[in-house]
Amino acid sequence: MEKQSTSGKIKKGTGGYSNITVKKETASRFRGYSKKFNKSHSEVLDGMVQYFKENNLDPFGEGTKIILDSIKKLERQMMKKFDRLIAIIKNMEKTSIRPTYEMMLILYEAYVKDGRKPKSEPVQIQEERMDFLEPRNTVPKTEHDRMLQEFNEYKKRCNEILHNVEKVEPMMGKPYLKINMDIGDFESLKHQLR
Repeated sequence: MEKQSTSGKIKKGTGGYSNITVKKETASRFRGYSKKFNKSHSEVLDGMVQYFKENNLDPFGEGTKIILDSIKKLERQMMKKFDRLIAIIKNMEKTSIRPTYEMMLILYEAYVKDGRKPKSEPVQIQEERMDFLEPRNTVPKTEHDRMLQEFNEYKKRCNEILHNVEKVEPMMGKPYLKINMDIGDFESLKHQLR
């Protein structure tokens, strides 16, 4: 606490005490209240005064009434929002969940009454087409020749990259592949593949 010295200056934390006269019932109520916090009576009283100062509250005036009114207003707003959420959930249940459930129930009952099990059809796998290099009647010959030349250049470039790949086996960790390529070649390859 604070103690005033003879020179008029206030020293903090010197631990001086002062007596305050209060009614016995008020003192017993305060002692019971301060036991909840496991703090000294001085610390609890100091905290209460600080709280009232920071929040500009007057315990005998309109301050507490204003706080209670704002809490009640917030509570009414929250209840309205809860009511809206409940209405939305009930509407979803009525318009989408319940009809979907009833349709699934009808389909299931029809399936059970039918007694047949659905036949599992084998999956059709398409055969690999090898005619993509052959010229088609719908593509002009010059277009086909250009596409074939681009494909051959691309194939050549891929083979060059594959020849520059080497396997690296580190002492620790999994082996990996490394491509020996200049940064300029890498950037040009990125540009070509766009």
